[in-house]
Amino acid sequence: MDAGDNTDARQGHPISSDAWEKREMREALAARNISAVYRNLRKEGISQRQIAALTGQSQSEVSEILKGRQVMAYDVLARIADGLGVPRGYMGLAYDEATEIQVVGAADEQQAEEDESVKRRNFLAHAAQVTMGAAILGSSPRAWAASPARTPAPGHIGMTDVRQVEAATRALRALDYQYGGGFCRDAVVAQLSWGQQMLDSSAATPVRSRLFVALADLHSLAGWTSFDSGLMDSARGHFANALELAKQGNNDHLVANILYRMGRVYLHQEAPNDALKLFQLGQIAAQESGSELAISVLAANQAWAYAMMGNEDQSLKLLGLAKDEFARANVAEAEDWVKFFNETDVYAMIGTVHTVLARGVDTKHTQYAIPALTRAIEAYGEDMQRSKVFNQAALATNHLIDGDIDHGARIGRLALESADGLKSARVKDRMMPMQEEAAKRRNNPDARDLDERISSFFAA
Repeated sequence: MDAGDNTDARQGHPISSDAWEKREMREALAARNISAVYRNLRKEGISQRQIAALTGQSQSEVSEILKGRQVMAYDVLARIADGLGVPRGYMGLAYDEATEIQVVGAADEQQAEEDESVKRRNFLAHAAQVTMGAAILGSSPRAWAASPARTPAPGHIGMTDVRQVEAATRALRALDYQYGGGFCRDAVVAQLSWGQQMLDSSAATPVRSRLFVALADLHSLAGWTSFDSGLMDSARGHFANALELAKQGNNDHLVANILYRMGRVYLHQEAPNDALKLFQLGQIAAQESGSELAISVLAANQAWAYAMMGNEDQSLKLLGLAKDEFARANVAEAEDWVKFFNETDVYAMIGTVHTVLARGVDTKHTQYAIPALTRAIEAYGEDMQRSKVFNQAALATNHLIDGDIDHGARIGRLALESADGLKSARVKDRMMPMQEEAAKRRNNPDARDLDERISSFFAA
């Protein structure tokens, strides 16, 4: 096929925009499998020489990638996307002018008055749209659509510019905790579209170092919200970018946190061995940082991984380490990305680990899981709704295992009601153990009713 036949007449580009819409191409782009992307382009009649010219690579580099060499660096991926004419959103990169972002927030019209948290969210939505040129979130019934033009970053940046990125990340993280990653992921990625441009701005060395850390944290949040939305490939890509930026910013504390979060992705995928490797790697970074809180987070999650592997002794040993390190930590001065890990979350982790052990090792662990989970649930506020739901489901599971079916079914129903407004793909997965325990006891009407309610929730 003549490459000229593939020219997009509208843009004079040798690659038709239709090429990016084919299923195999979209899958390769989502996975950032550049080798597969290039192979698909070759099938479209695009030569290695053309690919090299469009991407700014040498033909030998293109040849190596075609043979399977991975491309991981963010700037190289962005250059490839821009050169080939790929909408950046297809690769989980920061959005560009070709990728329209529209995030719609639904109003609760049954409420006569909006509470303060909703008012703050509405103002954040409008302020972010006006300031950044990207719609964030709003409770207005109409959609807030982004302008296709990006707000240009200043030619020179100072600490004030970096603090703006940090403030936006804090606000978006709060929305993730309360409503789920599906509610705010696009807003996080839109914020990256603006923040990423600042890397090309001139800045003093201390400012640039802090910018690396701020953007690493924002990429980490993009990874976490992608994970919570069920977009695993996108999550992995953002976490990879976050790690690189955190290292450039010489922030071991954040490196540890990113590794913890990626490890949680693997726990979710029921790959505790792989998760454990990331947690252990993160533990090294946590120790380098000197943060007792970071060490506590990693130890607690290692305990979870060992519990999934059925290693009771090691799990309890690490749970003890997590509690000891937390007792020594200065929580009041914690970095934004780890502030969630307070006393309430420690109890939640204790309950979670013992729940896994109760299901897989010995039912005696319910006696430790139930009081810990109860305490966590009582302490969680509306700002941590997702965590509260996860713990309610775990508590119901323990009561079912314990034979207290009436109590377990009641808490299970509360979990389902609380989860109704969450935009989190993980909710269903965290409710699976509760359904499995209810299904084992279907001869009991309360258990049978709970099982059916969960099935209806999953089907919705």
